[in-house]
Amino acid sequence: MQLKRAGTPLESALRPVRPVRPGEVRVSVLACAVCRTDLHVIDGELPDPVLPIIPGHEIVGLIEEIGEGVTTFKPGDRVGIPWLGWTDGVCEYCSMGRENLCPNARFTGYQIDGGFAAMTYADARYVFPLPARFGDAEAAPLLCAGLIGWRALKAAGRGPRLGLYGFGAAAHIAVQVARFQGQEVFGFVRPGDERARKFALQMGAVWAGPSDAQAPAPLDAAIIFAPAGELVPAALAAIKPGGVVVCGGIHMSDIPTFPYKILWEERVLRSIANLTRADAVEFLGLAEKIPVRTETVPYVLSDANRAVNDLRSGALSGAAVLVP
Repeated sequence: MQLKRAGTPLESALRPVRPVRPGEVRVSVLACAVCRTDLHVIDGELPDPVLPIIPGHEIVGLIEEIGEGVTTFKPGDRVGIPWLGWTDGVCEYCSMGRENLCPNARFTGYQIDGGFAAMTYADARYVFPLPARFGDAEAAPLLCAGLIGWRALKAAGRGPRLGLYGFGAAAHIAVQVARFQGQEVFGFVRPGDERARKFALQMGAVWAGPSDAQAPAPLDAAIIFAPAGELVPAALAAIKPGGVVVCGGIHMSDIPTFPYKILWEERVLRSIANLTRADAVEFLGLAEKIPVRTETVPYVLSDANRAVNDLRSGALSGAAVLVP
């Protein structure tokens, strides 16, 4: 399924099978989760996508063929392909181990064709073996919802009380990791969304309520997964002095003005961007150890537009997963 023009539905398309390039692998797709970032690409909220593009960057598949120079994988290996698909390896950020900030980076499903397809190609450097304990659909959300959630958790720190704003695919994984780390989690959902409130409690939050409600106790940190800028002042007002608010999305609506008082006392407001290969290695090992349980809703690949619309409307608990 490809996107030809931002703001239009995905279309079926046939692409020829091309030769595998040096350093590359060709992968038969077993499952691909649908991420809110895919929604931002499809809706034209991210600038300069390569069009037409096949979206999808939470890909689980089997390697069919390896290119010249690939020594880390062999045909038949089950692997995951995430958002970060290529970096130059030589810029100042790559040299510091901060490849997530590489100015020349290319991303799966945005500048590189992704996993809303029966087959895809990937740079072998940005492909990861997956723990055997996870099924194909179960593993797919780990590759972005899980990885971004992990990076956001590290940025938020291990304070005893953590707030999660927006309880979708990323939060439902992050709450499990936070609980494993000994943190209490408070879930904030859209006002009136009783289904999401119950889902947050089901996944391990000690309290869940509307995003405009006051937390029952001051928070040490908060992570905002929802792309809603108006949540930033609310989260800042909910954390203790010295606390941290992390914006975990790649896109967010404008942040309204807010009084300096809720930022004062050494509160920190920060974002996270993309992921690194080190994040993937750390998180996939941790997910197996916990073990993380992902809630998924399967769709056949031809129903990709329905899956995207269900995500857009908030009709999902957990993650939509396309299965060819």
